[in-house]
Amino acid sequence: MADALVERAQRFINTTYADGATLGISKLEVNGKTGWPVMYALTRALQYEMGIDNLSNSFGPTTLSTLQAKYPKLDDSTVPSAIFCRILQSALYCKGYDGGEIDGIYNSRVKDAVAKLKADMGVDTVYAGSSLEPKVVKGLFNMDAYVTVNNGSDEIRSIQQWLNMRYINRKDFFIVPCDGHHSRDVAKSMLFAIQYELGMADGTANGVFGPGTQSGLKSHTVGVGATGTWPRLFTAAMILNKRNVPFGNFTAEVKAGVEDFQSFVKLPVTGFGDFQTWASLLVSYGDQSRKGTACDCVTMVTPPRAQALKDAGYKYIGRYLYNPSSTNLPEKQIQPLELETIKYYGLRCFPIYQTWSRSADYFKYSQGCIDATNAIEWAQIHGFKPGTIIYFAVDYDAMDGEVTNYILPHFKGIYRTVGENSSYGVGVYGPRNICQRVADAGYAAASFVSDMSSGFAGNLGYPLPTNWAFDQIATVKVGSGDGAIEIDNNIASGRDTGQGDFNAETPITSGLDRDLDQTKYRAEMLKDVQTYLTSIGVPETGGEGWTADGDWVTYGIVSTTEAFNLVVDTDWLFTNLARTLKLRKALIQAPVLWELRKLNPLDALADEAVKNGLKEDSSTGWGQIFAWVAIEARNYCMQQGIINGVPLTSDDKRAVWNNLQEFEYNIPSVAYLTIYNAHQLGIARPTLTTSQADTQKLLARYNGTDGRAEQYGRELIGLYNVLENYNKLSRAQ
Repeated sequence: MADALVERAQRFINTTYADGATLGISKLEVNGKTGWPVMYALTRALQYEMGIDNLSNSFGPTTLSTLQAKYPKLDDSTVPSAIFCRILQSALYCKGYDGGEIDGIYNSRVKDAVAKLKADMGVDTVYAGSSLEPKVVKGLFNMDAYVTVNNGSDEIRSIQQWLNMRYINRKDFFIVPCDGHHSRDVAKSMLFAIQYELGMADGTANGVFGPGTQSGLKSHTVGVGATGTWPRLFTAAMILNKRNVPFGNFTAEVKAGVEDFQSFVKLPVTGFGDFQTWASLLVSYGDQSRKGTACDCVTMVTPPRAQALKDAGYKYIGRYLYNPSSTNLPEKQIQPLELETIKYYGLRCFPIYQTWSRSADYFKYSQGCIDATNAIEWAQIHGFKPGTIIYFAVDYDAMDGEVTNYILPHFKGIYRTVGENSSYGVGVYGPRNICQRVADAGYAAASFVSDMSSGFAGNLGYPLPTNWAFDQIATVKVGSGDGAIEIDNNIASGRDTGQGDFNAETPITSGLDRDLDQTKYRAEMLKDVQTYLTSIGVPETGGEGWTADGDWVTYGIVSTTEAFNLVVDTDWLFTNLARTLKLRKALIQAPVLWELRKLNPLDALADEAVKNGLKEDSSTGWGQIFAWVAIEARNYCMQQGIINGVPLTSDDKRAVWNNLQEFEYNIPSVAYLTIYNAHQLGIARPTLTTSQADTQKLLARYNGTDGRAEQYGRELIGLYNVLENYNKLSRAQ
């Protein structure tokens, strides 16, 4: 919602700094919405008015030190100019406080707003009155909130205010948000607080969990009966980790909460706030000297290494299913007979799947489906048995918005593919926030947490995920000589114990379809498709013919090029299905492309009738499938163990029809129907070597059983051959 006074602030900037481009103050969109662009412009305006030459979006050390030197306290008697005051008033409005009309007067309304701001920050007892001190100004010129927002916790807000009040006069401590949410800034402020209480001087205290901080905490164990600052800091850390304890003294209630926390993170259950518990509360990796029982590595586990790992107390070993590079880390992928070695030494293995996964643009629904298909293939090749959880990696610090827009759709694709096409489970590897959000979405049964990356935004300010299985805390070396191996030391929760027995290794299936080499073949493939369809009376656009119901119609809602582009743009899905079901991709592509090209107005009318409740069913979606047909096909494939799922009934007809509107559901249904049709015809299930005669029968059966179906088969076998020709060329590369 637009705010008229924020609009006034935006106009003030644009008018006052009309030559802003020259000055380095960008012109603002006047939309009445506060945000970083407004705050950046106000920050630059403030810097300009103080005579700073190099303007910056950041309210950094130069801005703060200049403000401290020139205006250690801003009020009605010290504000240097009306413009300077209007900048402050604009910032107040953008933070939700009454800026007093942005008239350049530090009046009673401004004073009341400043007093309210400082009370919300928790610094009103330190900075009494209605003046603006430099650190308060710094806190004013950002997007931090000082009231609870988005269902924030009042208890966390009280901790944030307490931290501000107690430590604001320390040189490197700045006002943290008081919004009721844990965050990176709050996590760092806690470390500063610990260091200050340990007696570290300004300049020495740095907010880093280093040797000095760790050494000091080892002599500050707290337990029942403890009062004062140390138990307050400890209970604050507990609350920030979403532990339900009271903020303040160390009571019996706190002890019970500590025991529960220690049990959850797999620490010795002592009930005391000892060093290891402090460490687990303050930094993601906790006490890195802890000895875990799990590990992961990019090096082959040979017999001497297996013995060394076993001797060091390790039970569970994470190894990679696949390595896309043959030169980088050549032993990263599970090596031949390696799992037999792991089994022989009484160890267990949990598999990890990772290719690139280090930037947001890698992650999307389609890539999740592709990764899942590849992971299933490799897990089967290596011999992992049903029930194995495969951990799919997110190996970068995704911001929360990126988790929403990229990571979750990616894992939705993984979850659907793994769930429908295998007996494996899905796990996620990544920072805490990613793991928890993927778990909350229902897409992962277990989390492998990359807690060594303690500086990641996705780790700072987030508790250990509720479904954590492995917690990666340090890189260490184990063994010597031939048994020497570098590993990541992981704490195991017991939620996943990996696999200790494996099927025999199976060779990679040869001749499976691959993604179309679109750079080489897309244009030629389209041309050949157009030529073939034209030869059988289907021009680029328009055309006439019989429908499956015996109606003579004009079709051509979708041109040949448009139908072709839809099919080729979703080549990943056709490839996934072909590889999973071990059949030829063209057998799925041909009917889909044909049905898209032959869409006609009667199809659209039938769909509208279903939507409006006038019909129960219609052939619909890319593959023009009836819901009742999809139900029969999917149920048959479930019965045969080809796919997983809950058997469908006629009561599911409308839900299935709705699902068929999505190509991600419709195209797999085409594949399952093709397999079902082989059963109905009494011929062998389609494979990589199905004959032309049987292929034509399957294509014909897609349209029914009458004479028009036979013609359908004759027409589609030609289209199949065109598509298969280019799929074959792509396979040969």
